[in-house]
Amino acid sequence: MRARSHIRRFARREDGAVLAEFGLVLPLMLVLFALSIEAARTFWAYQATIAGVRDATRYVTRAQDGAICDSASPDLDAWGPALTDMVRNAADGTPLFPSSITVSSVVASVACVAGDYRQSVVPVATVTAALEITYPFARVFRLTGLELPTANTVVRDSGRIFGT
Repeated sequence: MRARSHIRRFARREDGAVLAEFGLVLPLMLVLFALSIEAARTFWAYQATIAGVRDATRYVTRAQDGAICDSASPDLDAWGPALTDMVRNAADGTPLFPSSITVSSVVASVACVAGDYRQSVVPVATVTAALEITYPFARVFRLTGLELPTANTVVRDSGRIFGT
């Protein structure tokens, strides 16, 4: 009789139920938290790169000589270091991106486009930046069996060179 009352009392107790439920839900909460942080970082890095490439393209289209298509081999190779600095850094020179986000290359090119313009040939500059994102919370995703690869993307913008 006494053993039976102990068993009933033990079956009715719920002291450890909250801890067990928390242990079951914790991995899901960690994965959702990491997912939201990584998605925000990825979106922010992509938008910052788009803004940098757009600014670099505007700069080239205004500062480059408009008669670049008149030369034998038009190129914008000399602009490389300045444009890379524009995409990677803020106006005061501080880096825009954390170490897990890398702008691996910034390349400028020019195309001489023929068409119905006031000029017979119009120079068009294109700035291309390659972005590589590694995810610092990748270890959290490994808890669920997911493996996050490094994200690579290319951002490109073009504009007509009006010149100085």
